[in-house]
Amino acid sequence: MARALRTVGHEDRLSLVDHLDELRTRLMVSVAVLAVAFGFCLWQNHELLNIINEPLTSQKHKQAEKGEGTVGEATTAQRGVLAVARNASEALAVLERPGSGLSARARRGLAPLSSQLRRDVAKIPHTSPEERPATLTIGEPLTNTITVSLYGALILALPVILYELYGFVLPALKPNERRAAVPLLMAVPFLFATGVAFGYFVVLPAAVRFLINFNSNEFNELIQASTFYRFAATTLLAMGTVFQIPVVILGATRVGLVTPRQLRKNRRYAIVACAAVAAFLPGDAVTLVLETVPLYVLYEASILLATFITPAGADAHEGFGDAAPGADNPEGYAAPAPDHQTQPTVQQIIDHVDTELSD
Repeated sequence: MARALRTVGHEDRLSLVDHLDELRTRLMVSVAVLAVAFGFCLWQNHELLNIINEPLTSQKHKQAEKGEGTVGEATTAQRGVLAVARNASEALAVLERPGSGLSARARRGLAPLSSQLRRDVAKIPHTSPEERPATLTIGEPLTNTITVSLYGALILALPVILYELYGFVLPALKPNERRAAVPLLMAVPFLFATGVAFGYFVVLPAAVRFLINFNSNEFNELIQASTFYRFAATTLLAMGTVFQIPVVILGATRVGLVTPRQLRKNRRYAIVACAAVAAFLPGDAVTLVLETVPLYVLYEASILLATFITPAGADAHEGFGDAAPGADNPEGYAAPAPDHQTQPTVQQIIDHVDTELSD
């Protein structure tokens, strides 16, 4: 169990059985933490369902206020009935007063009607109905509750699971490689949580608003719970994954695939790429801009961080060589290597005779 709480050193020598034992221990810890988180989320499933339903119920409430959709029609009818009942109650109160022109017997006959009207009005809901995701089969409330609880448990247990994964993988790296990899790996859960939060507060409400209002007058919308939860989970997971751009760029910079200079030169392509990624996510034109801007900000932040972690002079070692531009070399290309350093041609290799073999 102690190995699951600390990282094995690179200099430690473990047998295959020890590695398997460490892997088993770390898996047991991850599963145990996930089970505890799942139990907690299942206990608080009402709060989780309210959180995930909020973008949908909020948009449906706005539709209801405008009288759109099934709930909007029901809300309009509810308000009309309450208005008629209120007017009728006021009219009966006026007729019951002395001097209304009715006889005393007629006024006494109106009293039971007025009391009955007040009792009936009290039974009418005075708040607008809320539309929640619908279930179509007998088992869907249970399965959807378990599914949402599992989503919440994964988010809560993610830091511990990633720590156990890092602890098992990092000993394979050399000390200098570990110093470069640890900051990037530690940034993964933070960026993922940031992407999920951005997706929940910005992307998901905009996507729900666009998709629900699109040609809504032609359809009687019935949102199925399992479909909505799958859509919400996919959207949030996509945003959490897209926010890993800095990790990917910094990793590519560390291994030498790209340099900060190349990243700065390709800004125009980065803008197009960010817009293309945002276009694949659901939403309207405003949502497209809201999604493109943070992606490009992450790209610029990646360039800034890559500049700090790249060794001095690394930007110069790209393209055709290391030579600096000058009077004799305006483009900065390296001079061709001497003849004795050039690679032999295929014909030269074929014609070459090894003296040792010939003897």
